[in-house]
Amino acid sequence: MQAIFAVTLPFFALVLCGYWAAQRGVLDPAAIPGLNGFVLFFALPCLLFRFGQSMPLATLLNPWLLGLYLLAALLMVALTLALTWRPALGLKDAAFGALVAAFPNTGFMGVPLLVALHGDSAAGPVICTIWVDLFFTSSLCIALARAHDAGPGNAKRAALQALRGALSNPLPWAIAAGLGVAALGWTLPGPLASILKMLGDAATPVALFTIGAVLWRAGQQAQRRTPPAQYLPVALLKLIAHPALVMGLGLAAQWLGAPLADFELRMLTLAAALPSASNVSMLAERYGADNGRVARIILSSTLLAFLSFSLLASALAT
Repeated sequence: MQAIFAVTLPFFALVLCGYWAAQRGVLDPAAIPGLNGFVLFFALPCLLFRFGQSMPLATLLNPWLLGLYLLAALLMVALTLALTWRPALGLKDAAFGALVAAFPNTGFMGVPLLVALHGDSAAGPVICTIWVDLFFTSSLCIALARAHDAGPGNAKRAALQALRGALSNPLPWAIAAGLGVAALGWTLPGPLASILKMLGDAATPVALFTIGAVLWRAGQQAQRRTPPAQYLPVALLKLIAHPALVMGLGLAAQWLGAPLADFELRMLTLAAALPSASNVSMLAERYGADNGRVARIILSSTLLAFLSFSLLASALAT
């Protein structure tokens, strides 16, 4: 357990540093979008490009892992909607609540954290979850949220617009570019490889720091105060129900004879146990949802995940 905390503590401490820097004014709020842009368009794509370049296609697009995680995401969205969608909470807010319950922070936190815990082989299963969350989970929930405004007849158009938004995300393209370079047998020139390495190495600390700053800003931009009963249950669904569902489905698949390795299942489960993705608060703000509720779900899941994720990582390591 001590070895697990030795890895997880610095990760969550950097998130706290970003939150503190923004709260105390050390980091100008106007700089937060720039930090987020650096991570999203430069540092993290370079990190994922290197994984794409060094891993086989079958590892990064494992159909069994994709199918298992896709089913878990669909069930999590349905479960969260069933438990939270009430007349007092419109479909738009319920959909964004379902998104933060089913969409872990795999990009900014999950890949570097699980690689630090279990080595580069952990990146393959985690990247499989990124494909699902970017192209399915987020698209589905945004389509539901937009259908609330546009009406049921425009749900298909809303889904297509959400999918186009997912296609504009640079992370899957970076992975695909790495796979393409490896498939063609190309070797990058030394200076270019050095630039990619430097940017990729910067991804982890800057991404974690940015998570904290983004969470502080989202809380400041909240439209209204949200009582704990409206956000804590969703945070607990994220941290407890999501990994339990992934593990349960995976064990059932193994029992039925699916070629799913124990290590792969553990990595999927740990990815699901991560806190909610911090960028969902910006999506909620963009689409006019209650970003205060979403921000508090993300913040509470991030605070609680230090203990819950560490305990689960320790349990699965034995």
